[in-house]
Amino acid sequence: MTTEIDEAELIEQAKTDPTAFGRLYELHVDRIYSYIYYRVGNHHDAEDLTAKVFYRALNHIPRYKHNGAPFAAWLYRIAHNLVANWHRDHSRRQIVALENVNLSGEGRENPHHAAERTNERELLLAAIQELPPERQQLLTLKFIEKMSNAEIGMVMGRSEGAIKSLYHRTLVSLKKLLAEHENLVKELQRDES
Repeated sequence: MTTEIDEAELIEQAKTDPTAFGRLYELHVDRIYSYIYYRVGNHHDAEDLTAKVFYRALNHIPRYKHNGAPFAAWLYRIAHNLVANWHRDHSRRQIVALENVNLSGEGRENPHHAAERTNERELLLAAIQELPPERQQLLTLKFIEKMSNAEIGMVMGRSEGAIKSLYHRTLVSLKKLLAEHENLVKELQRDES
């Protein structure tokens, strides 16, 4: 595993050597792709946006200056900006391709329980998508990327205390949105009866 000092040296080399940038790419591509995928919801766009992140990073690395935050924080900021632009340009409902739908059950799970879990996931995803982009980013970094509050603060350009506060407000908002969604589902079920 590359240490922080090694990464700093690699960044300096990457300013003039594309091979060194290739090593930086290999170190960070999986996490950046994962972050983008969970923000856009499909593999095709996630691959395109990941490529754009590293293309921009390659073009701007000669001007990169280490400011105490990890190199990954710089990549996440580029990714965040590209995802925000993508959402602005694609203000449409998420479409899930058939090949991405998991039709196999886990063992002999009761179909009723599987349907309930699917509905719960869909309610949660719908509620998360109603949150402001910065709060969606926070949840993605916290639960998908499994970052600490300090690491999230570096990526989002905030203090650890500000991240803790934002996280608390996000959970309160999410709880309220989930309750609203559950009430709407119950009303629809009553109307169908």
